This record gives sequence, C-alpha cells and structure tokens, in this order.
Amino acid sequence: MNSEMNKLAAYLVRKLESTSENERFLVGISGSPASGKSTVAQHLVDEVNKALKANSSDSQAILVGLDGWHLTRAQLDAFPDPQLAHSRRGAHWTFDSPGYVEWIHSLRTQGEVKLAPSFDHAVKDPTPNAVSVHPYHRIVVIEGLYTFLSIEPWSAGSALLDERWWIEVDEEEAQRRLIKRHVISGVAKDEEEALWRAEENDLPSVFIFVSEKN
Repeated sequence: MNSEMNKLAAYLVRKLESTSENERFLVGISGSPASGKSTVAQHLVDEVNKALKANSSDSQAILVGLDGWHLTRAQLDAFPDPQLAHSRRGAHWTFDSPGYVEWIHSLRTQGEVKLAPSFDHAVKDPTPNAVSVHPYHRIVVIEGLYTFLSIEPWSAGSALLDERWWIEVDEEEAQRRLIKRHVISGVAKDEEEALWRAEENDLPSVFIFVSEKN
C-alpha cells in the first residue's frame, strides 16, 4: 500500500505544480461503506504533506470528511417519519447536501479560512466549524460516500472537484467490516441488528450510487 500511496501522492504534487497559486486542487474520494475511504484518504494527505514539507513549513494538504454534513438527530426528529429517518441515517437524504455543496463552492475562493464541520461519534452528531481550511491548504481531499453522487444537489458539488477517486472493495468484505463496526460503535446492539443495518441501509446506498452513475 505504501508504494501505491507514494505514487498517488506524487501525482497530486505534480497536479498542484500545474495549478494556479490562487486556486485549490480538490480531490473527492468515495467508495462503498467500509471500503477504507477514511484510512486511504488520511494516508494520502499525510504522504502529500511529507512530499511538500521541503517547500513549506505549513501542511498544504488537508482532509475533510463528508460525515460532518450529517443532519443532527434533532433534525431527523423533525422529519415526517422520524423513525424511518433515524433508521436510514446515512442515506443521502439524511445529509445537509445543499450546505455541503455551498461549502465546496466556497473553496474556489482563496484568501480566507473556510470552516467545515466534523462528526463526533461520541455524541453521534456533527460538530460545526471543527475543521479550518486555510489559504495555504492548496490540496483539499474530501472523503465520503456521496462526494460525487450524480443526483442533485450532490452532482453540483461533484462538478467542482478536480479529481474523483473510487475505492473498490469486495461486497462480502465490506459487509463483514460494517457488522463489526456497527457493534463496536454501538450503532447496533448485536450482530443480527448490525447485519440488518448493513443490508437494508448501508450497502443499498452503493446501488443507488452505481445506478445513478451509470
């Protein structure tokens, strides 16, 4: 994995060299749930910053997770069917997609700090303004399932990205990881409930993505 990550980091460094000093280079990383998006994205950002360290004392690449745009539990409570909204949390319609697209658009304006939310798994809700994207952050990697979903308004955000990378993983392996994750995190009380959530909510999101993409 390290050699491949080094190649990808070097590729982004070359892309940055051909990008105007007044612009950011935006990379979207997506893939099925439990495909390893977060791990790959963080490793990539670390390698890019390591490669660019000789040229700047500041980290020039930063990672922002799409999970920060989850609707809060209170917002889900206000849905016409709150029980459905909570059980389907993680589906594309349980995110603040207009807010996300507006934020992506704002990255195209240099000269000021852009604030992004993150997701606090301890409280199971987003934390507003938790991530600061400074003008010296020339490469912004955005990781999440819907970073280039081809339905509105997500597709408007996708169009603003310079690169769109998809991480492939075997469906059975993804399901195994999801079940383990849901039980450990407390999203599901046991493996049976975790399996239901994986089959009924998480993995179907991939089929929506693929069918719309095609």
